[in-house]
Amino acid sequence: MSANSVNISVETTCENQIREIGYDGTELYQPPPTLSESLAKCAARIDFSKTSLDDLKKEEKSATEAEESRDKDGNQFQESLWPWDAVRNKLKDAFTEICVLSDVISIAKDKRYLVLDPLLEDGDDTKPIVQVYSRKKAISQAAQVLLGGAERLRNAHSEQRSRNISDFHIELLRLRQNWRLKKVSNAIIGDLSYRTAGSKFNMSGTFEVTKAEELADDDQLQGQNSSSSSSSTANGMPIKAASALRVIVPAELQGVAYIKVITQKDQEDLCSAQVNLMGHGPNITAQVGVWQKTLEFAQNVLFCKELFAQLAREAIQLQAPIPHVVIGNQIRATLLPNIQLIISLCHSTTFDSSQPAPINDHDHVLEHSLHQLLREVHYKNSHHPFPHPSSAPLGPSKKRMMAGPMAADRETLMDMTKSQTILEQIIAQAQHIFMRKRTQYVLDTLARDVKDPQIVSHWNAMNSPTMSCVKINIVTHGYDAIGRTSLVIHVKERSLKCICRDGRVMRLSYEPQELRDLILCQINSHQISCLVSLARCMAWTVLSNSNHLGIGKVEPLGNASSCLLASPNGDRMIAVQIRCDPQIDVKVYIAKSPRQDFFPNPLVPEKLWENLGGSFKEVRFDKIEGKSFLNKMEFLMASLTSNTA
Repeated sequence: MSANSVNISVETTCENQIREIGYDGTELYQPPPTLSESLAKCAARIDFSKTSLDDLKKEEKSATEAEESRDKDGNQFQESLWPWDAVRNKLKDAFTEICVLSDVISIAKDKRYLVLDPLLEDGDDTKPIVQVYSRKKAISQAAQVLLGGAERLRNAHSEQRSRNISDFHIELLRLRQNWRLKKVSNAIIGDLSYRTAGSKFNMSGTFEVTKAEELADDDQLQGQNSSSSSSSTANGMPIKAASALRVIVPAELQGVAYIKVITQKDQEDLCSAQVNLMGHGPNITAQVGVWQKTLEFAQNVLFCKELFAQLAREAIQLQAPIPHVVIGNQIRATLLPNIQLIISLCHSTTFDSSQPAPINDHDHVLEHSLHQLLREVHYKNSHHPFPHPSSAPLGPSKKRMMAGPMAADRETLMDMTKSQTILEQIIAQAQHIFMRKRTQYVLDTLARDVKDPQIVSHWNAMNSPTMSCVKINIVTHGYDAIGRTSLVIHVKERSLKCICRDGRVMRLSYEPQELRDLILCQINSHQISCLVSLARCMAWTVLSNSNHLGIGKVEPLGNASSCLLASPNGDRMIAVQIRCDPQIDVKVYIAKSPRQDFFPNPLVPEKLWENLGGSFKEVRFDKIEGKSFLNKMEFLMASLTSNTA
C-alpha cells in the first residue's frame, strides 16, 4: 500500500425501505427485521424437494469435481461451505428414518409382505359349562355384597327410628321449604329479615344451621337454645326428643318480644293491644322440629324491633302540637286532652311464667293495622309505579303524571304530595277508637236512662279505620207507625258529624256532653212531632206547634217545645210543654169552655164570650195511666173527648 493511498470506508446504508409518506412529506421507514424474521427468511431459501438419491449423488459428484478443481487451481482461494449444509443433512437423516418407520408400519398393517404371529401358550381346553359356573359364582358374590350393604342400611334406619333421630338432610329439606338458606364456604347461612319484601332495616337477621354431631351433646346444645325450647314447652307444643340439625340465632334475636299499645286516661288503661307475629299462619311446628319455634321467635323479635324503630324515628321527626316523647323502649303520644297513647317494646331473653297475662280488652283492629301499615311501607319500597310514557322519570305516581294534561290546581298537587306515616295513622286510628267507644258509652247510657222514648242504635259493620257510622232511631213503643226520628252520626278522629232527618248537618267536638245534649234535643222534638200526629189521628185540632218556645225561664239546654191542641167540639184545650232540664220534663195543662165563672156585664153583654175558655190548670201527668208519653196523652184526649160527647 503506497503512502499516497486514501482510506475508503465502505458500509451499508442505514436507511430501510420507505413504508409510507405522509401528507406533510414525512417519510415513515419500515423497521429492520428481527433475528427470528431473518431466520425465517433464510429457511425459506432451502429447497427441500432435492432429497432423492440421484440428487444427492449429483451433489456429491459435483462436490468431488469442485474439490479437484480447487486442488488444481491452488492459487485460487477456497470457497466456504454452505451455511445451512448441516441443517439440511440433519433433516435428511430424520426424513430417512421416518420413511423407514412408515414402511415397517405399512408392512405390518397390510399383511401383504409380512405376517406377525403372536406366541401361543400351551393351555388346557375349557368347556362352556365351566365358564357358566364361574360367571354364576362371580355374580353370586356380587349379590352377597349388595345384600349385605342393604341390610346394614336397613338396620341403621330402624335404629335411627327407634332412637327418634331424624335425618339431617330431611330436616334440612324441611327447613329450606320455609326459610331462605344459602351455602357460604362450608357453612349454611339463613336469613330471617324482610329485605326481599322491601324492608330497609339494617339489623342482621342471619342464622347458622349446623349438624348435631353426637347425641351426647344434645343437652349442651339444648342449653344454648334454652329460650326457644322453654318457650315451645310453655306453649304446649310437642317437641321432638332430638333433631339432626341445630339452629344458631344471634344473641340480639333470642327470647320473646312484643309491642304493647295502651290508650291511657288519667293512669287508667282504656284499651291495649299486644303486637307480635306469634299465632299467625299455619302451625307447622309439629311437622318439623324445635328449630321452627326458634326461628319463629327470632323473626318475631326482628319484626318488633323493626316496627318500634320505625315508630320511634317518625315520633322524633313529626312536629305535633304536643311533642311526642321517646324514652328508651317507650313512645308517648297525646291523642286527646288527658288521653295518651303509649307504645312500648317488651323484649325478654328468658321466659318467665309469672309474667302478667295480657289485658282482656285486646284491640285486634289496632294490632292488624300495625301489621298492615308496616307491610305497606315494605311494599312501597319495592314496588314503584311504572312511568307513563316509558320515557318519563321513574318515581312519580300516575296521578302526578296526569296532573298536567288534567290541569290540576295547586291544592290538588299539594294533596298528592301529602302522605301519612305509620305513627300518624296509628294515632288517628287510636283517636277514632276512643271516639267510637265514647260515643257508644253515651248512647248506651241514654238508652238505659231514658225509658220513653226508646233509643235504638245501628252501627255499620263496614267501617274504615278512621271513620264509623251509626244510625239512631228514636221511637215510642206501640206508636212506631205514627212517627220516628232518625239521625246519622259519623264518628271521625276528633269530631262527630250529625245528619238529621230534615237535612241539617251539625258538627260536634270530642266532648261527650255535646252528643248527649243533641240526643236530648232530638228526643224533645220527637215527642212533640209524634203528639201532633196522634192528635190528628184522634180528630183533635192543632192550634199551635213550636220547637223553640220563647216564653218562660231560660233553659240550660236547648229550647223548650210546646203544642196547643183543641178537642173536636172545641170545648177542651190541652197545652203541652217539654223541657230538657237536664232530663226530659213534661208539663200538661187543660182548659174548659164554656167558662163557669162568666157573668154578663155592660162591657161584655153577649153570652157567647163564655166559650173562650178559662185559665189553664196543670195536670198531674205522672198520675195518668199509660206506659209512655203518647199513651198517656191518648188516654187524656180520649177522656176529654168522651166528656164532651
